[in-house]
Amino acid sequence: MSDENWQRRVDDLWDVFDRHEPADFLKKMEALVSERPEGDPLAAFELASANDSIGTEGQAEPLYRVALAGGLPAAKRRRATIQLASTVRNLGQIEESIALLSAEREAGSDELDDAVDAFLALALADAGREREGLSLALGALSRHLPRYNRSLANYARMLNDEDDA
Repeated sequence: MSDENWQRRVDDLWDVFDRHEPADFLKKMEALVSERPEGDPLAAFELASANDSIGTEGQAEPLYRVALAGGLPAAKRRRATIQLASTVRNLGQIEESIALLSAEREAGSDELDDAVDAFLALALADAGREREGLSLALGALSRHLPRYNRSLANYARMLNDEDDA
């Protein structure tokens, strides 16, 4: 069976996530993951994501680390990093979350940039750095508004400038 076929079946399961009870969804994902070789990074990523999505972050965290250590394609690697950062934030590891997302901001740019900023904003707020987090969130939002983009982006930058003063 090809990687593409397997991934398509995983994606199909994700498409109907809301139609499953959490335990049933996890069982179906575990069945798909069992088709992959032991330690497969894609399988670890999908199982981590499934655990995360049903609220079992404690099971998700080590699986994200296996996936990242095993080498994921670039887009999945970025998603795994964002999701790991969110998971460790939920588990109380705020500084690790900030470090992961800050490094991800510097690692390149793609369609997930605003997601990186949004999750970093949450981690910064949890760390008591609300103004910095709000600045990131407003900066990300400013790119999607039909009007007032420049004004909102400037206000977002000013929030950080006031912190530096």
